[in-house]
Amino acid sequence: MKQKIIIAGAVLLLIVVVLLMVRDMFQDPTTIESNPYEYKLDNFKDIDSSLFCYKEVKRFNPIIQKLNGIAIDKDDNLYLTGLQKVMIYSKDLEFQKGFKINAEAKNIAVAEDGKIYLGVSDHIEIWDNQGTHLKSWNRFNAKSVLTSIAVGEKSVYLADAGNKVVLEYDFSGKLIREIGKRDTLSDRPGFIIPSPFFDVAIGREGELWAVNSGMHTFETYNSSGELVSSWNRTSMQIDGFSGCCNPSHTAILSDGSFVTSEKGIVRVKIHEPSGEFKCAIAGSAEFTDGTTGMDIAVNSNDDIFIIVPNKTEVRVYKKK
Repeated sequence: MKQKIIIAGAVLLLIVVVLLMVRDMFQDPTTIESNPYEYKLDNFKDIDSSLFCYKEVKRFNPIIQKLNGIAIDKDDNLYLTGLQKVMIYSKDLEFQKGFKINAEAKNIAVAEDGKIYLGVSDHIEIWDNQGTHLKSWNRFNAKSVLTSIAVGEKSVYLADAGNKVVLEYDFSGKLIREIGKRDTLSDRPGFIIPSPFFDVAIGREGELWAVNSGMHTFETYNSSGELVSSWNRTSMQIDGFSGCCNPSHTAILSDGSFVTSEKGIVRVKIHEPSGEFKCAIAGSAEFTDGTTGMDIAVNSNDDIFIIVPNKTEVRVYKKK
């Protein structure tokens, strides 16, 4: 008798499940009640017009596939890279020259001596501005995913999202040290990098800045690779960063302020050297949903240049 009751209950439960499935298949989706707990990003996308301190003055579309990286040299010439190509523009944004490379470069930096450093997936290639390949460095290891390059006076710093460290090299390509490694003895968690958005930059005093993007944190390191200070802003509001791996890119202005770009809530803004929000450059309304990879460069006049990869576009902003 007990077994019959169990079987009957199982059959009844199966009938209920089937009826629910049939209802979901044929129900008009417009009749489904909205989720009152649904998190809407739209509330955080609007930016008060009084917060903008720069204005867009130019945009153009370079003839390059998979626009990935942007850099500016000491003479304010503009460099762009992507799939099998490097393009060079004058400070007046007149096209000067371009040359082919052998692969897709994900990022670019230009040293004081004019050498061009390209991050090609897991290794560095060095070229001159005439399109001559000078050297390739060996990859750090098979896990390496290079997402950013910063060239200092004595060292070249590579953000390696695969290994979650910053690699410091001398100019010959010799590894000096790994910076920011996880250290259980000091309870340092290391860099939290869930996706390949991990940026580095050189500050106005020559110090290294690294974006611990999974923690929404900026960290600065001395010449010995030791953590000196940091600041953090976690918020969906305009004064902070949210979601996975933000800010995705950064550049540093002459006064030490940080220009940042974000994905998710797509926007470009400026934070003071201490981390406080300063002003906005561009808001979500100026980009399509899903825009990512907005690399940034600044020139000697503190003009701001960003790339919009999904539109193969360069945008230029000047102070109001």
